[in-house]
Amino acid sequence: MQEFLKFVLPLLIDFPDEAVLTKHDGNKRTAFHVRMRQSDVGKVIGKHGLTIIAIRNLLSAAAARHGERVQFEIDEEA
Repeated sequence: MQEFLKFVLPLLIDFPDEAVLTKHDGNKRTAFHVRMRQSDVGKVIGKHGLTIIAIRNLLSAAAARHGERVQFEIDEEA
């Protein structure tokens, strides 16, 4: 799942070198937080939130195959 995000996110944003992806493992739950420029946040969210919904759906499907749950959140920099 982390490899998927490391592949997809740089393709969507203008400043991939400044994006920081962190992973927090819990009990059968994994949370990914990505920190990026405010100007890149809209590109990951997409029109009407369709891009981030698609990313979350793909992550959830991959996690479900392993009996886990996943969460993906965006933290924007000032």
